[in-house]
Amino acid sequence: MHIITRKRIHEFSSKHPDANNPLTHWYKEVKRRRFANFAQVRQVFPSADLVGSLIVFNIGGNKYRLICAIHFNRDLVYIRAILTHQEYERSKWKE
Repeated sequence: MHIITRKRIHEFSSKHPDANNPLTHWYKEVKRRRFANFAQVRQVFPSADLVGSLIVFNIGGNKYRLICAIHFNRDLVYIRAILTHQEYERSKWKE
């Protein structure tokens, strides 16, 4: 999958250094795969959730959330946001 944009991972990791390793792991796992649908995503990431048209990944033992849109037909992943658990719970990302 082609991931747009890795810059968000770097920016978030600079503010939350403990997120760097789990985000790097997520990036490498997604980058080397070709998901055809959400069910295949769940096989690799069992805690992933489909929220509307977005997929939410638990990162770092449920400490962070990575929210993305995956276009399965084009092998594209758009990182919409990376949030702390507290930021995610406020639900402003849904707007």
